Amino acid sequence: MNVIRGFATTLKHLFKEPVTYQYPEVERPFAERYKGRHALKRYENGLEKCIGCALCAAACPADAIWVEAAENTDDERYSPGERYAKTYEINMLRCIFCGYCEDACPTEAIVLEHEHRLSFTNRRDAIYTKAELLDPPPPGVPGTPQKVAPGSFDRAIPDMRDPD
Repeated sequence: MNVIRGFATTLKHLFKEPVTYQYPEVERPFAERYKGRHALKRYENGLEKCIGCALCAAACPADAIWVEAAENTDDERYSPGERYAKTYEINMLRCIFCGYCEDACPTEAIVLEHEHRLSFTNRRDAIYTKAELLDPPPPGVPGTPQKVAPGSFDRAIPDMRDPD
């Protein structure tokens, strides 16, 4: 009797649509809220959104983020604020993809994108640096550092100035 039930189960599943994907030729669609690899964003003028406040590192329960801040100058401006992230590293072996860093960021500089291909051949490759995380500047816009006129960035975000 058990043999007949076993064959019946096999025949039932034999004609169903397969549920496996032939990765990497066919990629499985991900949910919109999927949290993958991190990315550091820029403003439309090419400046970095990260101001080096390290709130993301403080919010990280896995202690996977290291931020070292430095001062902006008019000759070398990286972000619109007084400071910028001189060093920004994320250890992907420690990251639990919780999104707390994204929630803690006051300038929305760190975003968990949909990139899921994270494989490493050694432990050092698992530490993503600022150069690997930072988005390229928009086409036709200079990257960082930029030279700006003195006093032109007195406020944290120049695009959100008060109309008064």
